[in-house]
Amino acid sequence: MKTFEEIKLKVAHFHKNGQTINALYWILKVFKLQNKNLKGFEFREKAKPEFILLTTEGTFGKKQIIKVPENIFEFQLELMLTLIAHELVHVNQKSVKPYVMDKNEREWQAYYEMNFHVLYPQIPEVSNFQKKYFANKGLEYYNRMGKNSDLQLKYAHQKKEVEDLLQSLNQ
Repeated sequence: MKTFEEIKLKVAHFHKNGQTINALYWILKVFKLQNKNLKGFEFREKAKPEFILLTTEGTFGKKQIIKVPENIFEFQLELMLTLIAHELVHVNQKSVKPYVMDKNEREWQAYYEMNFHVLYPQIPEVSNFQKKYFANKGLEYYNRMGKNSDLQLKYAHQKKEVEDLLQSLNQ
């Protein structure tokens, strides 16, 4: 496997030469993130440092498209890989039975993955600032599930892990 610095250089080369989509597929291969339920990538508006939006779009039960900002590789690669992993969680939730129908549950699962890398352990770590942000966003969706709801009870153990992570990051 290439070093992370070599990977960053190759991605920058792809991006500089207008081959961002090729870079995305190459990244999937290098980090073993290929997914048969991913239909492909499409561009959306350019991102700004304070707002980077990726989305997964498609009908439940069908292959999904991940929409990425056309300038995705102008930002920290570790963060972009984490955001891609978040969207790959959504690809599975929407294309593999049993589908995850509740948006709050989908987002909770995806934000949990961003910090704990259960499905994608090969994704590099992000900064503590970013971990805190993802943990807090996940907790927002957890809280939207409804106080003491079946969904909250289902994820109570994970919620404790997220709270413990936040506590450790705040020390």
